[in-house]
Amino acid sequence: MSEKSYGIAVVGATSVVGETIIEMLAEREFPVGTLYPLAEPGDAGGRIQFGSKNVSVKNLAEFDFSKVQIAFFAAGCEVAAEYAPKAAGAGCIVIDNSAEFRLDEDVPLVVPEVNPEEIAQYNQSHIIANPNCSTIQMVVALKPIHDAVGIERINVTACQAVSGSGRAAIEELASQTAALLNCKSLETKVYSRQIAFNILPLVDALQDNGYTKEEMDIVSETQRVMGDRAIQINPTAVRAPVFFGHSEAVHIETEVQITADAVRALLDKAPGVEVVGGVADDDYPTAVTESAGQDSVFVGRIRQDISHPRGLDLWIVADNVRKGAALNSIQIAEILIKDYI
Repeated sequence: MSEKSYGIAVVGATSVVGETIIEMLAEREFPVGTLYPLAEPGDAGGRIQFGSKNVSVKNLAEFDFSKVQIAFFAAGCEVAAEYAPKAAGAGCIVIDNSAEFRLDEDVPLVVPEVNPEEIAQYNQSHIIANPNCSTIQMVVALKPIHDAVGIERINVTACQAVSGSGRAAIEELASQTAALLNCKSLETKVYSRQIAFNILPLVDALQDNGYTKEEMDIVSETQRVMGDRAIQINPTAVRAPVFFGHSEAVHIETEVQITADAVRALLDKAPGVEVVGGVADDDYPTAVTESAGQDSVFVGRIRQDISHPRGLDLWIVADNVRKGAALNSIQIAEILIKDYI
C-alpha cells in the first residue's frame, strides 16, 4: 500500500453501501488522511464510526471536493448526475456505484479481477464506474473461462438480495417476516408485492422488449467488462427474501469444449474466486452460509450441461454489498494509488 495518505470523501455515507465502504477502508488499512462522510441535507449532521474514530457526516451540498483526491459515491443516479461531475471538475477522482455512468464510453467500467487496465482511462472524465453487483460476481467467475476457451452465450438467473434496494428494503423484509410469523397483517412499501417468503420476478423498470432495466444492464455491462460485445446474454433478475448475498444460476456455452474438471481447475487459481464442493458431493455455496459478510465470489455446482455439447452450468454467490459494491470500489482505488496517482 502507498506510504502517502489521501483525502477521501464518501458520498451517501449513511447508506448501506456507504457505511460498508467506510468500514472496509478501515479493514483494509487504506491510507486515508482525512475522511469526509457526506450525505444529503436530511441525512447530514450525525456521526459515523471509522476505525477507532467517530467522524461527523457533512452536508454534501456544501462540500468542497478540491479537499480530496478520491470520492466514493454510494448514492443514487440523481445524486451522481449532479455531484460527480462537480467533484471531477474539482480534480477529484470519482468511483461511482450508481448506474449513471456505466454505459458512458468516456467512463471506464471496472472489475479489478477482470479488466484492471481500464483504470488507466480514468483521466478522460475523472470518473470510474462500478458495475451492477450481479454483473460483478458473474464476470469474476466467467472471465478465466472466457480467456481459456471463449464464451459464446450466457443464460443467467440472478436471485437478488433485498439489500440491493437499500436499507428500507432490508427493514421491509424484516418487518414482513416478523408480522407473518406473528399472524399479523403486513405492509408493502418498497416492493409492490410481499417479499417475505416470496420471489418477485421483476427487478427495476420494464423495457419495451419485456426485459427489465436491471436485466439489460447485466447484458451491456457484461459485454463491456469482458471486452467482447459478441457474447450473447439472456438474463432474468428476481428479488429473493434474502438480506445479503446474490445467487446466480449460470449456464454458458463455450466456443471450445471444456470439461467441468478443467473449469474447476481454472477457477481454483482465479483471483477473487473460491470453489466450493466437487461433482459427487453435496457441498455447495449459498448466499447466507458462504458469501454474506465475505469478500470472495463463491462458485459451486460446476457440471457439464446434459443438453449441449459445449455447455456448462455453475452456481455463483457473492455478498452484493461487499464485493458487489464496496470492495470492488476500494480495489479500484487501491490500484489507482498504486499505479496512477
